[in-house]
Amino acid sequence: MFKRISHTFLFVLDQDQALDFYVGKLGMKVVNDADLGVMRFLTVGFPQQPDLVVVLMRPGEPAHDPQTTAEIRELVAKGAAGGGLILETDDCQGTYERLKAAGVEFTQEPVKRFYGTDCAVRDPFGNPIRFTQFPEGEIKVPTPEEYAAGTQ
Repeated sequence: MFKRISHTFLFVLDQDQALDFYVGKLGMKVVNDADLGVMRFLTVGFPQQPDLVVVLMRPGEPAHDPQTTAEIRELVAKGAAGGGLILETDDCQGTYERLKAAGVEFTQEPVKRFYGTDCAVRDPFGNPIRFTQFPEGEIKVPTPEEYAAGTQ
């Protein structure tokens, strides 16, 4: 039986540029950086969560034929490759200010929601990333009517 998720994948078009963003800007650490000849196996993660890593995968061989590689690269560039992350923070506003000062481009400033305060960026390749500061205590999910009315 399955026990847990250990890896998740994001398509990136340039693994060195991905390292600059995920390690240099977001503060993740390199877990694996191995040249396997046919591919570079590159993973990053947070020291506080060693059992989950993000594979920064460049589309191409050996996993994809040339036509599929071109299609994936086009989807990545549009931000439509299907990947993304939600990262937890203790201070959404402070994280936003620190990353904005470091040159990270945000697609949404911090907003208070029923599940906490969060904001959004895209990595250099279009992958969506959200930073969320969860509230103290239990999260109350609004009804569809409450959500639509903005009363949550």
